[in-house]
Amino acid sequence: MALELFGFQIKRKEEENKNVVSFVEPTNEDGAISVAATGQAASSFLDLDGAAKTEAELVQRYRTMLQQPEVSQAVDDVVNEAISITDDRKVVECVTDDLELPDNIKKKIREEFDIVLKMLDFSNTGYDTFQKWYVDGRLNYHIMIDESAPKKGILEIRYIDPRKIRKIREYQTLSGGTNNSFPVKKIKNEYYIYNEKGFNNSGGHQQSVGMGVDNAIKGLRIAKDSIVNITSGVLNENGTLVLSYLHKAYKPLNQLRMMEDAIVIYRISRAPERRIFYIDVGNLPKLKAEQHLRDMMVKHKNRLTYDATTGDIKDDRRHMSMTDDFWLPRREGGKGTEITTLPGGQNLGEIEDILYFQKRLLKALNVPVSRMEAETGFSLGRASEISRDEVKFSKFISRLRSRFSMLFDKILEKQLILKGIVSIDDWSAIQSALRYDFVTDNHFSELKESEIIQNRLTILRDIDEYRGTYFSKEWVQKKVLYMTEDEIDDITDQIDQEKEDEPEEDFPMEQVAPEVELIPLNSESEDTFYEMSSEDRTLIENFSTMFNDLVKEESDNE
Repeated sequence: MALELFGFQIKRKEEENKNVVSFVEPTNEDGAISVAATGQAASSFLDLDGAAKTEAELVQRYRTMLQQPEVSQAVDDVVNEAISITDDRKVVECVTDDLELPDNIKKKIREEFDIVLKMLDFSNTGYDTFQKWYVDGRLNYHIMIDESAPKKGILEIRYIDPRKIRKIREYQTLSGGTNNSFPVKKIKNEYYIYNEKGFNNSGGHQQSVGMGVDNAIKGLRIAKDSIVNITSGVLNENGTLVLSYLHKAYKPLNQLRMMEDAIVIYRISRAPERRIFYIDVGNLPKLKAEQHLRDMMVKHKNRLTYDATTGDIKDDRRHMSMTDDFWLPRREGGKGTEITTLPGGQNLGEIEDILYFQKRLLKALNVPVSRMEAETGFSLGRASEISRDEVKFSKFISRLRSRFSMLFDKILEKQLILKGIVSIDDWSAIQSALRYDFVTDNHFSELKESEIIQNRLTILRDIDEYRGTYFSKEWVQKKVLYMTEDEIDDITDQIDQEKEDEPEEDFPMEQVAPEVELIPLNSESEDTFYEMSSEDRTLIENFSTMFNDLVKEESDNE
C-alpha cells in the first residue's frame, strides 16, 4: 500500500548501484527519526541528561537564552558579520563562473536565484532568517507550487516553526553479502510530519517514535520535496540530536546567572550595618527575661521595611527588613545594657568571578572577548596588528556562510528542475560548482587580503630583475604569487583576450606624415634635396619678415 503524502514529489531514478551494500546507516545530520519500514517503533528516544526530552524543548531553551544581554549581543555580532545589508549591492549573489554550461543557461540560473531571494525577501529579512537558523540550529520552509502546472516553478516559500515539524526516515533490513550472512539497512522512504500543537512532550523522560502500534507521533505527513530543511550540522555525542551553535554556552550562561543572583543577594543582606542590643536582664528567671527582651524589642524595633518588588518603603513585617537588629540578653555580673553596631560586608565591589564567567560565556559563543569590552576602541590598523581571535572569528563566519548556503542550494534545485532548466542528473555537477558571494563587512579580512597582495607585489618587484637568470616565470607565479595551475591558465587567457580586444590607434594623416617640400640643399647642386616641413617653412618666413623689417628701419634712420 502506497504511503499517501501531502505536497509534491520529484521523481528520481532508482538506485543504479543496487549491488553496493553496507551494514551501516547513512550519515544522519538532519535530525531525522529512524523507524522500521514495518511500522513498528524503533528504539529511539531523546534525553539530554534528563534536561531536554524533545527538539521542541531544546529550541525553546535556545530562544530563552537569547533574552540574556550577553548572548543577544554576541548573536548580533555574529549575524552582523555574516549578513551585511547595503543599499548598493545584493546581500548575496550566485556565482556561475565555474559552471561548464552555455552562457544562456548560466544567465537563467542567476535569474532564478534572484527570484528565490525575492520570494524569501532576503534583502529585508536576511538578518532575521540567519538569526533563526543560528539560534534554533535548524530552518524549515514549505515549498508551495501549482501541482496542475509545475512548470511555473515555486510560487511561495513559507516558514515553518521547527517545534511543529519532524523528519521521519523509514528503513528496511535486507540480507546482504555474497552468502547473505549479515543484514543490510536500506532507506525505503523519507517524509515529514507536521503537528500544529508541536511535539513538546514534557510529561515523560522519553520520546518514543513509531507509526504502528505506539502511534506516538501524529500529524500530517508531507512529502520530502515539499519541505526545505537545513541544520547547523552540530550533533550531540550520540549523533541523534541536532544542536544549536548556542548549545555549548548553556552551562556557562546558567553559571553566570547564578553568580549574579548570589552577588545581589549577598550585597543586599550584608551591605547595611546592623545594631546589636545587649539587654541587662539581671537575675530574672528565664521566662521573665525573655518577656522583658521581647518588650524591649517591640519598643525599639525599626519597623520600616523595603519592598523589593516595587522599591517602596513600607511598614509591613512580611517583607524583608533592611535593618534586622540582634537582641541578646545579658546576665547580672557583666556589663549593663549596651547598644553596638555590626559592620556591613567587606569587599562588596569585587566582581572578578563575574568577569570570569562572562569571558567563559563569550568564548563559548565564539565571539572575541575584546568586542564586549566597552573600553576597547575599534582601530583600523595593519593586518599584523589584528588579534588572533579576530582571525578565528572571521574563519568561523566563513564556515557559517558555507553551511547556510545549503538553503539556497535546496531551493534553487527545486526551482530549476520544476521549470525544466536543468535535469535531475545534471544538478549534482552544477551544485558542486555553484558558489555564493556574500557581501562582506569584515574589515579585518579585507585588510588582511590587501596586505598579503601588497607584500607579494613588493617581493615580485624585487625579484623581477632576476627573472630569466635565476628564476623562471612559472616559478615566480607559483612560489611568489602562489597561483594555481588553473589561475595561471585563466590569467594567461585573459591577457591574450585583452590584447586582441585593444583597438588600433588611428592618427590623422597630418600627424603621421606632415606636409613636406623638397628644396635644393644649395644653389650649385640641384640634385641634392632635403625635406622641410610646414612648421620649418613658417619659422623661416617669420625670421625673414623680421630681418626685412630691421633692414628697412636702419635705412630710414640714415
